Amino acid sequence: MSAPVILPVPVFSTLCNAAFALRREVFVWEQRVPEEEEHDADDLTATHFVAILDGEVVGTLRLIDRPEHVKIGRVAVRGQFRGRGIARKLMVAAMDHGRANGRERFYLTAQADKLGFYESLGFVAFGPEFSDGGMPHRAMRDYDKQDAVLSD
Repeated sequence: MSAPVILPVPVFSTLCNAAFALRREVFVWEQRVPEEEEHDADDLTATHFVAILDGEVVGTLRLIDRPEHVKIGRVAVRGQFRGRGIARKLMVAAMDHGRANGRERFYLTAQADKLGFYESLGFVAFGPEFSDGGMPHRAMRDYDKQDAVLSD
């Protein structure tokens, strides 16, 4: 198995369009997230990343720059490519990108069944469980400042 290539891509590009199609496949079709909740205004300003394997976009995520942290979101890997470390490679590349741009604090909201994955990357859950897209989620951050002001 070859290793995926992880790249940041411009929002108005063929690769980003492939990332949006993958998100629709995973979140809307597979997980039944309402289509109107899947895309939002943050897509226009986010930094989008794709994982490419054998010429195919098989994973994606986005970074949203906020004053207090960088929010990681919309992490998705095509079903038949899960379990190969692609999401981990995407997360590491995206966080490295943020750090290279002077950002050290990362935040995300994780589906409850994915908490262990994000904990393995140094994230800690906080606050109550809440519903997003019809699924239970928890807020997570990779820093332990208890007085941080967080915005979605």
